[in-house]
Amino acid sequence: MGSLFNYRDSSPSVKNILLLDSEGKRVAVKYYSDDWPTNGAKLAFEKSVFAKTLKTNARLEAEIMMFDSNVVIYKFMQDLHFFVTGGDDENELILATVLQGFFDAVALLLRHNVDKREALENLDLILLCFDEIVDGGMILETDPTVIAGKVATHTMDADAPLSEQTLTQAWAVAREHLTRTLLK
Repeated sequence: MGSLFNYRDSSPSVKNILLLDSEGKRVAVKYYSDDWPTNGAKLAFEKSVFAKTLKTNARLEAEIMMFDSNVVIYKFMQDLHFFVTGGDDENELILATVLQGFFDAVALLLRHNVDKREALENLDLILLCFDEIVDGGMILETDPTVIAGKVATHTMDADAPLSEQTLTQAWAVAREHLTRTLLK
């Protein structure tokens, strides 16, 4: 049991994933660390990170900054600001991979209409992305197509007409029907 605990302590971890709008207000956030124990502390952190990154141009590539003994990786798209935070001892490349996976999965799920209105209309998909990427701070998945595929299978309506389903959803429905017929 001790070796598992040591492994968990030594594996890369994420403290939070933030999606803020162009005014620094929450669109979707998920915290995995007790570094910010109250909602007020979380909001203060978000406001500070937003203010610190506002004047940067992180639209083409992700930017990295040290902030309050944390590594913050961030990228902007339209009126959305994406952030991933890890401890100051975390590998920036791993955190950047998490950010890029989240960013690209959201782009896939929103059909490349990545803006605040579309994000709010599909908030359930974004929140499911958090759960597919990180669990309890441990990184589970960073491949955007895998993340988007898992999220799509969680949210699909099996009774929706085939023309309204994505290819991933259609495959998942077909697989589910095949499994049901084989198990009968």
